[in-house]
Amino acid sequence: MGQVDKGAVKAFLLQLQDNICQQLEEADGQSTFVEDAWQKEATDRLGGGGRTRVMTDGAVFEQGGVNFSHVTGKSMPASATAHRPELAGRSFEAMGVSLVIHPRNPYIPTSHANVRFFIAEKEDEAPIWWFGGGFDLTPFYPFEEDCQHWHDVAKELCAPFGESVYAEHKAWCDKYFFLPHRDETRGVGGLFFDDLNHWEFEKCLDYIKAVGEGFTQAYVPIVNKRKDTEYGEREREFQLYRRGRYVEFNLVYDRGTLFGLQSGGRTESILMSMPPLARWEYRYEPEEGSPEARLYSEFLKPREW
Repeated sequence: MGQVDKGAVKAFLLQLQDNICQQLEEADGQSTFVEDAWQKEATDRLGGGGRTRVMTDGAVFEQGGVNFSHVTGKSMPASATAHRPELAGRSFEAMGVSLVIHPRNPYIPTSHANVRFFIAEKEDEAPIWWFGGGFDLTPFYPFEEDCQHWHDVAKELCAPFGESVYAEHKAWCDKYFFLPHRDETRGVGGLFFDDLNHWEFEKCLDYIKAVGEGFTQAYVPIVNKRKDTEYGEREREFQLYRRGRYVEFNLVYDRGTLFGLQSGGRTESILMSMPPLARWEYRYEPEEGSPEARLYSEFLKPREW
């Protein structure tokens, strides 16, 4: 399976965080990320540290966070062992970059990306390691060409790793970012994968690099195209309503959020994915034939791009 090089993974993740922050600051043109470097004293549950970077009140981005974390623990939390029972009784080490961007303009989609590495170890037994990650797009007023561009970038970065990779990870994304209680997808998908260790370690790391670097290639052109689009109170109210769905998914279904909270992680960093403002409305129904209705009828269900 190749030699595991945790140092190479960490070096890439730190550089990835730097690069993404720089490109998003350029796209915003006004605000910058403020870094909150943190260290968590080792306990029976968790130790480690990271760099939380948050941008607020930008010209383009109302709020965005790009996190790097590197944590260790003596045992895996329930959210992980329920999915992988063979991990029970093992210590673990986890590192990754995770980001969520909430633009101010409703015509720019919210977006999320994550790349991560886990290794679980037990004395006298071979380590169990894997990668995971992906990126997904959550528009409020979707444009076909934006969604197509997003998926075209995903297809291109997957192509060198096998003919079936895009189709498999795209389908996994559609399935994962789904709200059963709403019977709708969170957005228009992208890529999602977990438990990636069936290639040599070096190839797995190369794939993580392609996905991590591909995020800004997919997202920044959409931001630049839509950031000057005029909008009014109607669009803003709908954006805030739909942000409520983002909150519902992250707090109820997202395995990363559950892992962080159950393992005793740093709450502020875990919940930086929440939007700065959101709203809920009882029994909201979009007006028939409206742009808001089009989001529901054409985009909040899996489709091929």
